[in-house]
Amino acid sequence: MAEQLKTYGDLLDLLKANGRTYDMDMIDRAYRLAKEAHGDQTRHSGAPYVSHPIAAACILVELGMDSESIVAGLLHDVVEDTDVTLEQITKSFGKSVSHLIDGVTKLGKIPYTSREEQQAENIRKMLMAMADDVRVIIIKLADRLHNMRTIEFMKPQKQRDKALENMEVYAPIAHRLGIRTVKEELEDLSLRYLDPMGYEEIEKNLALRNDERTGFIASIKQQILERMTLVIPKVYLEGRVKSIHGIYRKMFMQGKSMDEIFDVFAIRIIVDTVTDCYTALGVIHDLFRPIPNRFKDYISTPKPNLYQSLHTTVLSKEGIPFEVQIRTWEMHHTAEYGIAAHWKYKLGLSGQGSLEERLSWVRQILEDQKESDDATDLVRTIKSDLSQDTVFVFTPNGDVISLPVGSTVIDFAYSIHSAVGNRMIGAKVNKRIVPLDYQIQNGQIIEILTTKEMGRGPSRDWLKIVKTSEARNKIRQWFKKERREENIQEGRAEVEREFKRSGITVTDEELFELLSASSKRQNCATVEDLYCAIGYGGIQLSKVLPKIKEEYLKNKRPPAEPELKVVHVSSKKSASGVLIDGMDGCLIKFSKCCNPLPGDDIIGFITRGFGVSIHKRGCSNVPQDMEHAPEPERWVSAHWVGEVKEEFQTTLEIVADTRTGLLMEITQQFYNMHLSVHNLNSRQNKEGQTIVTATITINGKDHLQTVINRLSNIANIQSIRRS
Repeated sequence: MAEQLKTYGDLLDLLKANGRTYDMDMIDRAYRLAKEAHGDQTRHSGAPYVSHPIAAACILVELGMDSESIVAGLLHDVVEDTDVTLEQITKSFGKSVSHLIDGVTKLGKIPYTSREEQQAENIRKMLMAMADDVRVIIIKLADRLHNMRTIEFMKPQKQRDKALENMEVYAPIAHRLGIRTVKEELEDLSLRYLDPMGYEEIEKNLALRNDERTGFIASIKQQILERMTLVIPKVYLEGRVKSIHGIYRKMFMQGKSMDEIFDVFAIRIIVDTVTDCYTALGVIHDLFRPIPNRFKDYISTPKPNLYQSLHTTVLSKEGIPFEVQIRTWEMHHTAEYGIAAHWKYKLGLSGQGSLEERLSWVRQILEDQKESDDATDLVRTIKSDLSQDTVFVFTPNGDVISLPVGSTVIDFAYSIHSAVGNRMIGAKVNKRIVPLDYQIQNGQIIEILTTKEMGRGPSRDWLKIVKTSEARNKIRQWFKKERREENIQEGRAEVEREFKRSGITVTDEELFELLSASSKRQNCATVEDLYCAIGYGGIQLSKVLPKIKEEYLKNKRPPAEPELKVVHVSSKKSASGVLIDGMDGCLIKFSKCCNPLPGDDIIGFITRGFGVSIHKRGCSNVPQDMEHAPEPERWVSAHWVGEVKEEFQTTLEIVADTRTGLLMEITQQFYNMHLSVHNLNSRQNKEGQTIVTATITINGKDHLQTVINRLSNIANIQSIRRS
């Protein structure tokens, strides 16, 4: 259902109903500037563009944000999309508002080598601004939430890109900030576009049981209230339904049916004091039978986002399981609005640490990223380190350490101190020796065994084991400082191996010239610094190699037609490319009618003015009877030579039995294999099966077969063919 268009009148009504004091003059001036600056601009829906910043400002009011945040919400797109400058904003509204808008504004005018790098740099810029003022990210979340509410007007691929970015970046950030209302809505709206069939199935299931659920919750609330008011004078009860994405995660990740998910619906009990929380827990366990191993005390051990509540799952007298959450009002405000509760409820942060301390994780991420020269590491860091699923473990002294699910004992060691990790030689879990790749579990006591031997340090293999970016970057930092000569040798050897694989043959002078240019782009002072960074893992060679190849090819031969894929060929034995019998140094293009891949049986056709066009032997445009074909002399023998490292697009047609989570699993597999997906569509055939069509980038037939093999492991897939 499309969201109703927001007007400035709606914003004024919200401000008035809020009952707080706002700087109405500044808000009014901001609205008039936004309306004038955006002028006749419209959104994809055709609505006036100014309706979007108004809607974002409305969300900020609902979150309880202050006047400056609302002004920044109204003006957050004017610098990026109109002629208004930051200097004008500073002059009219002050440095604070200008800083907020600058933090939200994307880095649109800087050229990047990939969309992923641009995304990562935009996020880095936003986090840096957020480290100074957390309101930056709250404004960005409001902007993103409204965009998702109106995303049905965007192209399908754009919808999926935005939805995936929400799941990977913005929902985890909202979770770490504790803003549950925004996190859950972002996740649900994103899931609708990442797996529409799975979303619809859960939505229908919830709708069918709505009356049954409402009656059950009302009955349980009445039973609790009758008993609870005898011991606790002030108690508030409410029922809640688990978010669609929350249900989906349990069905998808744990393979459960709706009937097996205990916390689809829950009762929330809100009381005045912590003592009342534990008293209420006793009443609940006396009234209903608790399910073993389903009790969690997040009051004594808060989550990393400072969420606090008691959780228990019990059975009703009818044998129906349901979850009970017990918390104080202050805990409730923090649980719903997280860090935004600081403004909405003016919560004192003395018991929870200062605002500065609550944002320490942002600074930690940025600090860790200083040791990585690959901007895209930032997105991977957010995915791993801000995971919703956390394990709580103990040091031998009883200190509690929280880490993302999947973390190893090496991650634990580096979370204590970099010196502990660097000197680690083993670990004990509950007093038993475990391997270094052991994944820690809730409640375990972990002891790290270290050595006093000088010069001992981590292994490069640990980089493949650790889960957290903190551990990964501390390991890289050790190699960077302690093993420079070794890193240079390792980096030089890796460059030589990749050049050999790619068929790049250069003199020492040409090599120095190529790598000097690359060093400058990677902010390395010398070529040796570049070798060193590649050696310790700070720079991934796969990220810089495409540009090096481009410059090498540019210097080696004249430019080709823009639409042609140029491959250097020779009648002599070549390290890579296509060999045309009897021809040397000609231009090659790969025909789009059959998209030949390295490994396919191929043939060439000499075009007029555009070199040789390569087809698969079985292509419909290749004559089967060459002797009687028109102009047979233009068809020439061709075959692949060496290890080809070019990239090719191909389209797969996947046929599968329809089920919940299918499209999400396919998308996740593509992501796990680091594939570029150019197009992804799904439909149902007459037999009720799901047909998924995906256009991806690969580097050859062997690579394609690997992709097909990985996809074939997904449940319910019947066939995969290249179309």
